[in-house]
Amino acid sequence: MSNRQQTSAFALIGDRYHNSDYIRTGLGKTLGEGTGLSVNFSDDIYQLNAETLAQYALLIVFRDGMIWPDGYGQGAAYPGYDPTTQGTLSDPPAPELEPRAVQWITPAQGQAVRTFVEEGGAALFYHNSTYITACEDFSHVQGSTTEGHPPVRPYKVEITNRDHPITRDVGDFVVTDEQHYMRYNKDPADVLAISVNEDGHTFGQLGTRCEAAWAYEYGKGRVCYLAPGHTIPALWNPEYAKMQQNAIRWLLRQT
Repeated sequence: MSNRQQTSAFALIGDRYHNSDYIRTGLGKTLGEGTGLSVNFSDDIYQLNAETLAQYALLIVFRDGMIWPDGYGQGAAYPGYDPTTQGTLSDPPAPELEPRAVQWITPAQGQAVRTFVEEGGAALFYHNSTYITACEDFSHVQGSTTEGHPPVRPYKVEITNRDHPITRDVGDFVVTDEQHYMRYNKDPADVLAISVNEDGHTFGQLGTRCEAAWAYEYGKGRVCYLAPGHTIPALWNPEYAKMQQNAIRWLLRQT
């Protein structure tokens, strides 16, 4: 730990469905201005490795597990595009490839994350990181695997453990966001909050509620997961901002 910058973080952010700019803007204010944390943001998945992590006290992951090597499909950037009335997209035509998602994380990257935390580093996982599912080591640190989510809709975040430093002085709050459903694989006693759809809307057979925040010791390090985050208004909800800032202080052992 001696060679790590104790108030600095490496943040791997951004994917097809979550623009890097809103994440950088959202966390820059909440975490950077709110706690004094220095965050090095990157959307380069290859930067997630042991060499990078050795330079930092905290890893933040705010992206899903998918890359799209054959693109998103011809009309993906132009919803409603009709080539018969709106002209060509490319002349000569670009090759038409079937869009397909593949998981990007490698066993070496997952092992790097696990070793980093086991040896005393800290990890803050946001929102869509539950979709990084192709590496057992990563999932073991993160604590869950995704079950999916319904379309954006309002839901309540209900604090279930008010005695933890992360939830200190944090009240229940409502966001309009993707309500993520996960299969939580750790101790139920480590859950800090749940998401609740108060209108009674369900997600398949999974009901109206799911774990939305948890935190635990992992080896010599610490881990926290926070589910809301699909929009800046969610990230900047005053109660949620307080929760995120508390999480940074707890993860870095400042409280």
